[in-house]
Amino acid sequence: MGLKSSTLLQEEDIEELQNETGFSPNQIRRLYCRFSSLDKATKGTLSREDFICIPELAINPIGERIIDAFFMNEDSQERGEQTCNFRQFVKTLAHFRPLDESTENPLNTREKKLHFAFKIYDLDNDGKISKEDLMQVLENVDMNAKMSIRFLA
Repeated sequence: MGLKSSTLLQEEDIEELQNETGFSPNQIRRLYCRFSSLDKATKGTLSREDFICIPELAINPIGERIIDAFFMNEDSQERGEQTCNFRQFVKTLAHFRPLDESTENPLNTREKKLHFAFKIYDLDNDGKISKEDLMQVLENVDMNAKMSIRFLA
């Protein structure tokens, strides 16, 4: 498929992504524009540094874990890659879509959403959300709240 080696979005790519993610063609095109604007080096992939530049992630208490989610897929882990192509980008974002029981979207089932959220909170990737994992997330939330209060003061 053209998304791995090309930076041009093809109609067949849009159709495949629509079937895999449940996004509409217009949503996929908008996501492609956003992806392209983040891809400053125009390599067709995003690095962790590209994601860190997103203000909403920079202030999010679990922003680092959300960024990690873009690199948690099997393809990236098998090859040890620290980049995210457009297909991975859209498939990861599909997990954040509202649950729609009426569609057959394999990435947007209740089970997939729970598994995805679990992986975000399982900080040490041991298959459990331990007290330490939860405390770290809560500390991040607390630290972010304190930074917000200082910013507003």
